[in-house]
Amino acid sequence: MKRLNGRIWAAVLFGAAILFLTLVTAAGQMCMEESLVTDFSRKNMAPGISYIFGTDWLGRDMFIRTLTGLSLSIRIGLLAAGVSSVFALLLGTMAATMGRTVDSVITWLIDLVMGIPHILLLILISYAFGKGFKGVVVGVALTHWTSLARVMRGEVMQLKEALYIKAAQKLGMGRFKLVWKHMIPHLFPQFLVGLILMFPHAILHEASITFLGFGLPPEQPAVGVILSESMKYLAMGRWWLALFPGLLLVLTVVLFDVAGESLRKLLDPAGVHK
Repeated sequence: MKRLNGRIWAAVLFGAAILFLTLVTAAGQMCMEESLVTDFSRKNMAPGISYIFGTDWLGRDMFIRTLTGLSLSIRIGLLAAGVSSVFALLLGTMAATMGRTVDSVITWLIDLVMGIPHILLLILISYAFGKGFKGVVVGVALTHWTSLARVMRGEVMQLKEALYIKAAQKLGMGRFKLVWKHMIPHLFPQFLVGLILMFPHAILHEASITFLGFGLPPEQPAVGVILSESMKYLAMGRWWLALFPGLLLVLTVVLFDVAGESLRKLLDPAGVHK
């Protein structure tokens, strides 16, 4: 009964987190044009009934701009984390199945990427690809795969010692077919959890490099742009310009983490009690 209750609670948390994030993404998409509307008659208004997040120096509704920015960050995070996770799965599997030379090269590459300061490498890649949406996605995708690749490599190393894998090899099953038919189904649950847990890192790093001026352009209502622009107005007492976008960004990151941990517990019954 205790285990069942734990799994039900994990399922509820996972569903609630995914529902909230889906609603934020959809609402932000629908409000994209409205987030750019300026009205000087309502500029610099503090949070109130009409504008719950207040307005900025151009009279733009900060609630709508924040929703739009979060929607953009979530879409970038999903795309970048998806590409990075597939990259990690491929390299981790290759390292464990293609022989010692390939394993040594991929392990060296993992150590190299992990040895470079993360934010510095992300900025360099984003800048090299022209910044903007493309640069951020490529930068995040190429810097977040290492940890998951190590996990995938370790899992495949253990799978290679399983009796049914050895039996399939004895029966002459090819390497590619062996990986696709017997290993990938076993790796998929951990791959899915790793993919979801990668989202919050992707979102935070997208916001970070955009805040520093190396990510999305200033004309886009991204959270990093909003926070960067609001810094010059904090000394004037307009605290709401940074507070609410920052809080919702943190909430989004926490919800992705909750969704990932809940899914891990659902896929691993033993993890419900951890």
